[in-house]
Amino acid sequence: MRAVVQRVSRAEVRVAGAALGSIGRGLVVLLGIAAQDTPETARRLAEKIVNLRIFDDAEGRMNLSLAELGPEAGLGILCVSQFTLYGDCRKGRRPSYDRAARPEAARPLYESFLDDLRGLGARVESGQFQAMMDVELVNDGPVTLLLDSDRSFY
Repeated sequence: MRAVVQRVSRAEVRVAGAALGSIGRGLVVLLGIAAQDTPETARRLAEKIVNLRIFDDAEGRMNLSLAELGPEAGLGILCVSQFTLYGDCRKGRRPSYDRAARPEAARPLYESFLDDLRGLGARVESGQFQAMMDVELVNDGPVTLLLDSDRSFY
């Protein structure tokens, strides 16, 4: 799995002009799923994300996680599936998506990932799997991280 994690002050995802999910302060997670990913991969990535110490403490240092701040902080996660994170651009001009999971395998892993985030206490909003979506966000910081299970993010 690959995840682009962005700390945001607000974010929203729309399909055909209709808002599907929105959050105020929190994280946007763009999630790519590879063919070899498993429910265990999803669980470990969810744990990593909610425990990333990327929110400011009282001294203004990135020292607190979403999990540490808890639900009373009002933080949310907006998760959007994005198979293009597995686009391989090394040859030619057209990306190859051979490493991305097929939709029938990716959808249950995406849902599992969302459930794992919720099980860890996160308030989760999401886009629509396999839909053309408009994602609007205001990056806070900016803080943007790339997590990749193939590169031992945990």
